[in-house]
Amino acid sequence: MHQTSKTTPAKVKNQMDSFEGEKSTQYEAFARELVETCIISDPWVEGHERFRLEPVVLSRKEHEAFCHAIESVGRAYAEMIGMLYNDSSLLDQSFYLTPWQRAMWIASGGAWHGIARADAFVLKDGSIRICELNADTPSGEPEAVILNEVRHPFHPNLINPNANFRDQFIGMVEASYRATFGEKVVARPTLGIVYPTDIPEDLSMIELYRRWFQEKGWNVVLGSPYNLKRGDDGNLKMFGERLHIVLRHYKTDWWGEREPVLYHDEEYLDPDPLDEPLQAILGADVDGRVAVVNPFGAILAQNKLAMAFFHKEIERFSSESREAIRAYIPPTFRLCDVNRDTILAEKERWVLKSDFGCEGDEVMIGKLSEQDHWERIVADAIPERWIVQEFFEAAADANEMIPNYGVFLIGGKAGGIFTRFSSASTDYRAVTAPTFVES
Repeated sequence: MHQTSKTTPAKVKNQMDSFEGEKSTQYEAFARELVETCIISDPWVEGHERFRLEPVVLSRKEHEAFCHAIESVGRAYAEMIGMLYNDSSLLDQSFYLTPWQRAMWIASGGAWHGIARADAFVLKDGSIRICELNADTPSGEPEAVILNEVRHPFHPNLINPNANFRDQFIGMVEASYRATFGEKVVARPTLGIVYPTDIPEDLSMIELYRRWFQEKGWNVVLGSPYNLKRGDDGNLKMFGERLHIVLRHYKTDWWGEREPVLYHDEEYLDPDPLDEPLQAILGADVDGRVAVVNPFGAILAQNKLAMAFFHKEIERFSSESREAIRAYIPPTFRLCDVNRDTILAEKERWVLKSDFGCEGDEVMIGKLSEQDHWERIVADAIPERWIVQEFFEAAADANEMIPNYGVFLIGGKAGGIFTRFSSASTDYRAVTAPTFVES
């Protein structure tokens, strides 16, 4: 007869404490390695672990589905931009643009894309939905590239889908430079990274870009729009240095007039357009004196009204793009085109988004909103500035967390992926996991 050892509550607690301590030690070691990259310096947010060590592992079929989705949607956006650039009346009836936003659009010549990131979700039936495309100043590159680099040695039998991200991104910027300057390219051009220098949240991305292009041997200058000047020779300059390329990480809607999206909203503290910097960069761009990535045509691709345009004007698109719109973009409508009483009565069916709101900012999920707050925003929203998008149930993981797959499009081709987990809408508190593919 074998004697069974008795597991006491104290022993269970000790085992759990040991397990949690081991996990904590693993994360601390990971955090040190991450910080030592000198790119990502914040492994914790509000005292909580910002990253997950356990990777998301996609099958090859799943990864191919994401790549197909982002490239198909990217082609639909390109079609939309082309038809709007060639039909100003269609633009006027479909989008609300301020005078400076319109100037950005016209100056772009219809150029809009260098890099974009879709927020993609998988439904319970395995289908993919893309609720928005950040085509203006997409972020997440350090999380996609550096996190995978740090964790891939622990999973050598898996494929790192972001291994070529750097080369693909640099190649796209080079192509933009050559398209602008033709035979006048120089061996060591100067690239200016323009970003909001008073906001620290994207500094890891700015440092990553700076490092990549300095390693390539290019001269890199950092600054804000206020540091841009047009020289007497017509060239664009930053701190006195002539810029050949501007890597723009300053939102298009921040360059122009900033207007409230609610009737009773307070005015922005800084509502005025950056007219002098805009005149400098747009003038140099139009004259072929600088390549801008992303181009200012992103003002339309970034605008949430684009997704309403897809569905309202779907018959204008090619058969391939019609198929992509129906498959990947949830039904979306301008608020001015729907009955507000219906939106109030069907709160749980809809998501409300302002034209340039992003990731929780000016985005309201009806199912997660209090009734009185929902009613107030629906009533107060300036209808030409908002969309309503049909809510969908994304598949959750075993911990009831919803994965948001950030799928990158670089130069029109799928370019990388990373995964963020949250219990509701995705914001800065989401937990990011390395993302690999089965070999």
